[in-house]
Amino acid sequence: MNTFNLGPFSIQGVHLLMLLSLLTAAIVGQVAGWRKKTSIAPLLTDMLLVGMVTGRVAFVAVWFDQYRKAPLTMLDIRDGGFLAWAALGSALAYGAFRAKREPALRNPLAAGVLAGALAWFMSGAPALTQVQHGKSIPAVTLTTLDGAAVALPELARGRPAVINLWATWCPPCIREMPVLAAAQQRDMGISFVFTNQGESAGTVSQFLRTHGLKLDNVLLDPQSATARAVGSSGMPTTLFFDAAGQLVDAHLGAVSDASLAEKLAKIRTTASPPKGDTR
Repeated sequence: MNTFNLGPFSIQGVHLLMLLSLLTAAIVGQVAGWRKKTSIAPLLTDMLLVGMVTGRVAFVAVWFDQYRKAPLTMLDIRDGGFLAWAALGSALAYGAFRAKREPALRNPLAAGVLAGALAWFMSGAPALTQVQHGKSIPAVTLTTLDGAAVALPELARGRPAVINLWATWCPPCIREMPVLAAAQQRDMGISFVFTNQGESAGTVSQFLRTHGLKLDNVLLDPQSATARAVGSSGMPTTLFFDAAGQLVDAHLGAVSDASLAEKLAKIRTTASPPKGDTR
């Protein structure tokens, strides 16, 4: 995941590199337009906004059935629901449109976009977006609320798996928990595992009772071994593994019905739960 903490906030390294690439584009574009006193910073800001709005609208359109249940959640971008190709395509199209109408912007914009793209690739950001893929379920041994030892990979049992790293004091964890609980009851072909980070069995049990949550596969990870194994320091972190136990995707922050559905679509299998499954 390659995340780090900045005060109370958890930031993904790839997002920081994206901001640095945008800053590089703005600086190079500003220098390129210096002689003609042309600034592309406002245009880059507009391109960013157009890209974000279009990427969000495209994502909502694809997963409209999930958002239709609670329309106001369409505005809650904290679930990370964006389509990258739509965002990038619309931002570049808008930039080209503005440059066509305002010739003075053409060279500075071209220089800025090329510099930003070069900074993005040279920073290693593309590798960071792929680093999570291919990792296996962490080979850590945790404990159930009753104190029994459980090896984390064993809970997948040849099925796709969703492993959620959470804590009772974490507001986004509380917000997403009903969504994950409903998915666990609904998607019997996927193993959902809830690994609490650093808290006691009593604290976790009281939390589940207070919030009326009935969850299977709740485990205690007092040393946060799972978080260290996947390189995440923020919560909630949700990991999505395919049936072969390979990491396909990950999500930092609270998931919504739509963002969870998008992730599950990548790992869902038509295979039935193994015989003897007591969930």
